[in-house]
Amino acid sequence: MPLPDLTELEVWFVTGSQHLYGPETLEEVAAHSKEVAAALGASPHVPVKVVFKPVLVTPESILEVVQQANNAPNCIGLVAWMHTFSPAKMWIAGLTRLQKPLAHLHTQFGREIPWSTIDMDFMNTNQSAHGGREFGFIGARLRMERKVIVGHWQDDAPQKSLGVWCRAAAARHDLQTAKIARFGDNMREVAVTEGDKVAAQIALGVSVHGYGVGDLVERIDAATEAQVDALCSEYDTQYAVAADLGPKGSRREALRDTARIELGLRSFLEEGGFAGFTDTFENLHGMKQLPGLPTQRLMADGYGFGGEGDWKASLMTRASKVMAAGLPGGTSFMEDYTYHLPAGGEARVLGSHMLEICPTIAADKPSCEIHPLGIGGKEDPVRLVFDAPAGPAVNATIIDLGDRFRFVLNEVEVVDPEQPLPKLPVARALWKPLPDMPTAAAAWIYAGGSHHPTFSQALTTEHYEDLASMLGIELLVIDTETRLREFRHTIRMSDAAGVYSRA
Repeated sequence: MPLPDLTELEVWFVTGSQHLYGPETLEEVAAHSKEVAAALGASPHVPVKVVFKPVLVTPESILEVVQQANNAPNCIGLVAWMHTFSPAKMWIAGLTRLQKPLAHLHTQFGREIPWSTIDMDFMNTNQSAHGGREFGFIGARLRMERKVIVGHWQDDAPQKSLGVWCRAAAARHDLQTAKIARFGDNMREVAVTEGDKVAAQIALGVSVHGYGVGDLVERIDAATEAQVDALCSEYDTQYAVAADLGPKGSRREALRDTARIELGLRSFLEEGGFAGFTDTFENLHGMKQLPGLPTQRLMADGYGFGGEGDWKASLMTRASKVMAAGLPGGTSFMEDYTYHLPAGGEARVLGSHMLEICPTIAADKPSCEIHPLGIGGKEDPVRLVFDAPAGPAVNATIIDLGDRFRFVLNEVEVVDPEQPLPKLPVARALWKPLPDMPTAAAAWIYAGGSHHPTFSQALTTEHYEDLASMLGIELLVIDTETRLREFRHTIRMSDAAGVYSRA
């Protein structure tokens, strides 16, 4: 299932007011609202359509637009603005029935006070300052998860924040119907890759479907020689293909086997409408290789992936891919692999995986190579090898605690390797965890974070904060402000209350 076209998705712009202001004022409110909605829709920071809805002045009209939004397949959320005072009891019936995310834009139409001309007519029309507080109270009273965005609607900061929220809403929307294909089971005896699939479908919407490897092998065997030839030519063009895998190379047949696997995987996923998948080197019966290059390429096209049967990693990668659509920087399934702990120096983490790192995070043109895997007992797999570019990134994961799901996130700084890695035949990223290695690693471990995070140089903490809020899932953030004592206290309070948290 390809990534959704974000420009086909909608957020509805709803404005609150009341009849007491009279028709002339309400016409002015509507005109202002249309202008704000149009400007937000035209903003380069907002990736979806912003659809103006008539000004809401009665409980009945509010309920009606909420019910319409709930049933509109392309509507991913509501953006509410209180241009004037809008008595919040009018909103109760609608808000208690709202099934989609809510953003509260706390702005006003005019940027500045017109000092020499301001009168009571102006004051009556421009009451966002306290109209928004009335709306804020009912949101708090109803214990509603929502995002509050404050600032003038023409400024970059609120537009960027709204854009982040829209991307999170798009990911939530995608998860509601997303399907994950699981080929084989998870790696035996591993704990963190397990989880309650029914609970995940209730909480997140995503469904996980298990298949025998033979179901996939049938599709692999069905690939035609012409299809294999065409795909191998694509490999030759897109990547720096090693000589032994080239058209006249001694191991060209291994590349052709890889192409067959990709064709089979892609066919299976497309026909089943899947948004992501998992596999494991312990379940490969009938396959010549563990899918390396095919998985990397499918991730680059937007599919979620989780190694060793980790369906939670697959859904997190997919959600992150949706949020990152069109943004600079890549997003990939990742694993904390090994540490660099120099005496008296700055500790770093080398992130990688056996094969499956997405080439969207490559700093340069990836090299297509074949090397022994040393695990799984199959033929040598083909994979793309590259380094990630330096710069800020995040590692985010979702875990199943039994009574609830939890997001854990660490902000990191990707750095260039100090020396070449000529004998490491996998894609990789080297990063400095924030605030420092001892604090970040301990906090991640205390929180129960998986060794399979989603790594992104396209997304920020704010994206995951908004997504966690929309899904009603707690989020623990490890960043420059994290102090281990306070972080552990937050975990204890979170475990006791089961609430969204940030440390």
